[in-house]
Amino acid sequence: MFKIAIGHSNDPDSNEAVEEILEQCLNSLVGATPQAGLLFSALNFDHSWILQRINEVFPGLELIGGTTDGELSSVLEFQQDSLTLILFCSDNIEIRAAVGRNVSQNPTAIAQQTAEAAKRQLSYPPKFCITIPESLTTSTVAILQGLMLGLENIPIFGGATADQWQYQQTYQFYKTEVLSDAVPLLLFSGQILFSHGIAGGWYPIGKQRLITKVDQNIIYEIDGKPALDFYHYYLNDSDPDAVYPLAVFPPQEENFFLRGALGYDSAIGSITVSGDVPEHSVVQITDASLEDIVIASQVAFTDALKNYPGQDPQVALFFSCAWRRQILGTRANEEYQAIARCWKRPITSCGFYTYGEIAPLRENGQTFFHNTTFVALLIGNQ
Repeated sequence: MFKIAIGHSNDPDSNEAVEEILEQCLNSLVGATPQAGLLFSALNFDHSWILQRINEVFPGLELIGGTTDGELSSVLEFQQDSLTLILFCSDNIEIRAAVGRNVSQNPTAIAQQTAEAAKRQLSYPPKFCITIPESLTTSTVAILQGLMLGLENIPIFGGATADQWQYQQTYQFYKTEVLSDAVPLLLFSGQILFSHGIAGGWYPIGKQRLITKVDQNIIYEIDGKPALDFYHYYLNDSDPDAVYPLAVFPPQEENFFLRGALGYDSAIGSITVSGDVPEHSVVQITDASLEDIVIASQVAFTDALKNYPGQDPQVALFFSCAWRRQILGTRANEEYQAIARCWKRPITSCGFYTYGEIAPLRENGQTFFHNTTFVALLIGNQ
């Protein structure tokens, strides 16, 4: 048995919103008891009260989540300033939560310890991980490196928490706790099936070049020349921004992830991007139309369907970039609608807009941190 329940409310009042999502979930559960859940919330709710209320109704729930730049579900589709909760019930799937606090003090070590602590709670080897980590206080790439060490490279999915473009403080949820500078995660084991797809819509153009000097997320040189020159060559001296992200091909990888530019230093010619970049990566500039960006969600979803190892998945989780929502503007809901057009039947789904997405570049591949990307994760029972 594998049962999913989703509640989604766009009521601005915290009490009304949590009561609405709880009522929706209880109606779907029909007496079943959930063991775990994910909560995605806009910034301005009373998160402490919401978590306490969820715990009153579902005591001991293995719950994680965080703040967002927008929310998605099969209940209300795309929303901003809303609250959505997804619950998992099963008698043959084991799900356990853990959290690492003050992660910026040593992101890799703390993330590794958190992953190992979660593994010790499981009766069976973990199949995959979902994490909703901090995005502003430290390197999400460093957090991800620690998780991979602790989990021995099982697939990791999720998204970094957001604060609606304020870039001041994001919040992570763990059971009844509202945290910042934390890395909460869920580990899934037992008789569970899953697959994923990723797509951005941006396609590489021009020649491939080699990053020859980089320090975490600051690219100083490309092919031995100032990195800013690379952008100016292709963009007619325009400033770097997220509309033309870099396609980054890590060493030993044929596929690329995207890195959007946060800023630059014209004096030394460096570019700061929103995520660490591996040394000796190959890069290309990219381009995309709004149609390409919208259709990318459909591409990610259909790729996940093609790779799904069972008959039909029972739930889809979506992680889409806040930059995508910003670039799409009033067309943001078309991401979800593009996916809905693929369905043979409606599928229960939930997700949020992130400050960076987490997923392997390919099936059975290494997990990477992404920008301006749409991730679809399909889950079902054996």
